[in-house]
Amino acid sequence: MKSRICELLEIEYPIFQGAMARISDASLASAVSEAGGLGIIAGGTAPVDYVRTEVRKAKELTKKPFGVNIMLLSENADEIAKMVCEEGVKVVTTGAGAPGKYMEMWKSHGIKVIPVVPSVAIAKRMVRSGADAVIAEGTESGGHVGELTTMVLVPQVVDAVEVPVIAAGGIADGRGIAAAFMLGADAIQVGTRFLSAHECTVHQNYKQKVLNAKDIDTVVTGRPTGHPVRVLKNKLSRQFTELEAKAAPLEEFETLGIGALAKAVVEGDINYGSIMAGQIAAIVKKEQSCKEIITEMFAEAEQLLSKNWNR
Repeated sequence: MKSRICELLEIEYPIFQGAMARISDASLASAVSEAGGLGIIAGGTAPVDYVRTEVRKAKELTKKPFGVNIMLLSENADEIAKMVCEEGVKVVTTGAGAPGKYMEMWKSHGIKVIPVVPSVAIAKRMVRSGADAVIAEGTESGGHVGELTTMVLVPQVVDAVEVPVIAAGGIADGRGIAAAFMLGADAIQVGTRFLSAHECTVHQNYKQKVLNAKDIDTVVTGRPTGHPVRVLKNKLSRQFTELEAKAAPLEEFETLGIGALAKAVVEGDINYGSIMAGQIAAIVKKEQSCKEIITEMFAEAEQLLSKNWNR
């Protein structure tokens, strides 16, 4: 399955690996790129030296293109924005802000810039600022989410912009890929399915929580803060829900969330850690290599898209 995103980025399969903070490192990104997709290292709030080290590790593990995601509200955004130029990164995806002030610098270094967008208006603004493509991410996704669903958002963004559109949120198998292409997407982005990858270095407790998930096991927390996050339900998510119910001050939300992601990712604390995952987690039932995940998903998608639906 080829698309113009494959030509633009010189990748075999039109699939991006989602940038999951503290999870999407060189191990995972390089494995996805080696398998023919676009692996992405998550910058998050990490120090620039850590992200640079992961970029260099990825270069040792693969000669194929990979990207770096920059969370633009991070205090380290300026440093990471310069670092990707210094290290010759081919692709940058962005979230939580507008990348306009970096565009000239990135373009002068031949970097393809692909922002994550939650709405048509923001997609148009990103394209006006020079984006080479956009990732239309629905609220089904894990981590920080918007309000529109993937089914609703993707076709509207496709109709609104001329650049390639990558569909994200709620995609974990070939059915999701086929649906995304029917909606007009040129590629898909997958996060939650890659949590089960052998090359994903997240704590095994985190992986098992995803593998055991049921269809109603995710919840969005932190809406009052303006930065809602989708996670798997646990004792921490219940504490957030209680704060919302009593209209607690924002400082209480911030205090409760400090270090919660690290507890889940590094320590494997499935009770009080922030276990970010999408609504599609219930479909993820086995651990596989990134290559197995990608080839299985696209084989299923190709079969579905080539099917004769006349009955």
